[in-house]
Amino acid sequence: MPMDGTLRPWWLEPPPTGTAGLSGTEARARLARFGPNLFRERAEKPLLLQFLTRFKNPLVIILLVASAVSAFTGELTNFIIISCIVLMSVTLDFVQEYRANAAAEKLKLSVSLRASVLRDGTPQDVAVSRVVPGDVVLLEAGDLIPADGRVIEAHDFFVKQALLTGESYPVEKKPGALPDTATELQEATNAVFMGTSVISGSARMLVVKTGTTTAIGEIADSISRPSLPTSFEIGTRRFGMLIMRLTFLMVMFVLLVNTFFHKPWLESFLFAVALAVGLTPELLPMVVSVTLSRGAMRMARQHMIVKRLAAIQNLGSMDVLCTDKTGTLTEAKIRMERHVDAEGRPSERVLELAYLNSFFESGLKSPLDEAILNHTHIDLDGWKKIDEVPFDFERRCVSVLIDNGEARWLVVKGAPDEIVGLCTRYEADGTNLQRPIDDAALAGIRDQYHALEQEGFRVLGVAWRQVPLDHPHAVVSDETELVLAGFAAFLDPPKESAASALAALKKAGVAIKIVTGDSDLVTRHVCQQLKIPVTGVLSGKEIAQMDDLALRARVGEVNLFCRVNPAQKDRVIRALKARGHVVGYLGDGINDAPSLHSADIGLSVDSAVDVAKEAADMILLKQDLHVLHAGVVEGRRTFGNIMKYIMMGTSSNFGNMFSMAGASLFLPFLPMLPTQILLNNILYDISEIPIPLDKVDAEEVARPRVLDLNFVRNFMLVIGPVSSVFDFLTFYVMLAVLHADERLFQTGWFVESLCTQVLVIFIIRTRGNPLKSRAHPLLVATSLAVVCIAVLLPITALGVHFGFVSPPAKFYLILGGMVLVYLSAVELAKRTFYRWSAVRK
Repeated sequence: MPMDGTLRPWWLEPPPTGTAGLSGTEARARLARFGPNLFRERAEKPLLLQFLTRFKNPLVIILLVASAVSAFTGELTNFIIISCIVLMSVTLDFVQEYRANAAAEKLKLSVSLRASVLRDGTPQDVAVSRVVPGDVVLLEAGDLIPADGRVIEAHDFFVKQALLTGESYPVEKKPGALPDTATELQEATNAVFMGTSVISGSARMLVVKTGTTTAIGEIADSISRPSLPTSFEIGTRRFGMLIMRLTFLMVMFVLLVNTFFHKPWLESFLFAVALAVGLTPELLPMVVSVTLSRGAMRMARQHMIVKRLAAIQNLGSMDVLCTDKTGTLTEAKIRMERHVDAEGRPSERVLELAYLNSFFESGLKSPLDEAILNHTHIDLDGWKKIDEVPFDFERRCVSVLIDNGEARWLVVKGAPDEIVGLCTRYEADGTNLQRPIDDAALAGIRDQYHALEQEGFRVLGVAWRQVPLDHPHAVVSDETELVLAGFAAFLDPPKESAASALAALKKAGVAIKIVTGDSDLVTRHVCQQLKIPVTGVLSGKEIAQMDDLALRARVGEVNLFCRVNPAQKDRVIRALKARGHVVGYLGDGINDAPSLHSADIGLSVDSAVDVAKEAADMILLKQDLHVLHAGVVEGRRTFGNIMKYIMMGTSSNFGNMFSMAGASLFLPFLPMLPTQILLNNILYDISEIPIPLDKVDAEEVARPRVLDLNFVRNFMLVIGPVSSVFDFLTFYVMLAVLHADERLFQTGWFVESLCTQVLVIFIIRTRGNPLKSRAHPLLVATSLAVVCIAVLLPITALGVHFGFVSPPAKFYLILGGMVLVYLSAVELAKRTFYRWSAVRK
């Protein structure tokens, strides 16, 4: 049906007349009129509105309500202090995350998709978002179509539009008028649609619809699903649920105890809420955002652009990298080395036919085509192309129908297995003499190209057949009863840097699996040169005969997957993921898009086709595995810094909150005022802000790691009680040694709690000796500053407003000794825990 159900579809309107493109001035005017070419105009909310949305947090709302209740009951000091602390916490979170997101968005825009349009009569590359109605766009194989529009010129132009129509095969598009009955998208053969991809050929289109008015824009809400959550995002969500359950249980316990002892209800309620805030890792979103954005900026300096920040975690956790051979393990500077007939003799005939095929092929020129055309120049006078059957990954060949006025030939080149299978005769004795391919001849022919592959050559089969002069079109069914001319052999030497980069990735715990359309003989030769031990080989034909369970059982031991098509690549990746691996995929072609989507981390290169770059999570600006290795290390460094915050928040912080809840059982007063808990919390958060800048120990980036909730929980259960033991020791000192009253007790515990909580950062941030692992100077500075504030605040005039009193000098002497003993105890518990964890593994 028509796109709007009633109106005449735009592709049935009279053919366009203005096809020269727009001027720059007119393009800017139309951009202002029609808006950016996006699915939906993502106008940024005003900063004030973004800031106010931070107050949606339930704990923040409860605190603000509680502070308002305090004001109504005459506790104005309480109201001011709580309001200020909440405002500081929300502002801190907002500013840090806003800056992080702004930096990350700037990096993402640096690799935004671009389109080639005619402006002022010349082709110009512009961002897809700036394409406007009336633009003339130049399209070629590998491009994503940037808008809806009419085809005004086409050369063997095939488009894959399964995204909109479900058609699995490419559709040919041509200019011209259509009958009035062609109201369906599938019937719009003179139009192309935003988001679909060019498979082969070239064309010019006149943009008619952009943004939300396009076919895909009208259904954008249903198709623009968010990316699947990464393993780290799932882990942090589960971590949040764990903390929420602990918080709920502890708050309910405190409320029940305080109610039972008939303590003031408002103070008890505020104390319980403050306790919940203290338990909640409210800085985790900010720490994650800032750490990821810093990681993205560091990776950009190492020639790797991050499109999706959350993918950095998966890159660090990646333990399997699937990659093609060409361009990653090899130089991608392919040169033609030999052209031989079916019997192995040098053959100019093979070179001529290969040259004709590559020259007239209008699809995406492969490196092999470029190598053929660069090898020599052949006179094509008199030859013209009649039609073409574009390359596809099922047939694995391309055919062109050519004519010189005297004869009409179908010239076919492709994978040698496929080409030989289509032939019934072969050219023999170095002449045009044709002989039938019987079993003996077939065995000899296969020996010829297998011998070339064993020498490391990539081989193409070249065949042809003569057709009648009135044969109008080339179709797949014409690719039968061909005459085999011979084989073209190409050399693509391994990169000098590949061997060392692969060794570094292996040492870092990343297994390399080669997934290629090339033969196993060629791939084995490259592996031998790069010193990659082959642990197993699966061919595309073998994969096709396996169900998913059988494939899953084999992919673990196999590291070469040869002669595979795009669907089989995708199955390999899904099978590896089903075995629990975090899988990366490096690809740059049209056929790589499904695999880039399926992998945990999709990787492409800046020179890749648009379809691949759009599907990827990260773009390598240098086609070098050393860049990828640096990205893996950076991903692990990022993960390590986020884990520091989680480990701190679930150990010392949890221990302090547990102590507060326990103290409620035997103290006749609150162990710490709600405002003091909130102040403690905000000061502790300030001390942790520089964590994203901190260094990570070498052993932390040596192996892939995932967020293990059992590990975090066990760490909390070991370190948390150590903190609580020293808290209860503080209670004893305050009550039995210093004979503290309510205010002195609260003051003493506030100082001890904050000092131990902040200084233990330097113990927990490293698995090794804290004296040998140097923290970032800013982390040291903020932590020591917060400790100084904790020590000095009670003796200032400001401390009075928080309910503090000046402790005696003896308290500070005892505090110093207790802090040293506490840090030593945590270090001992930490080492014991890591030894125990290592034994359990």
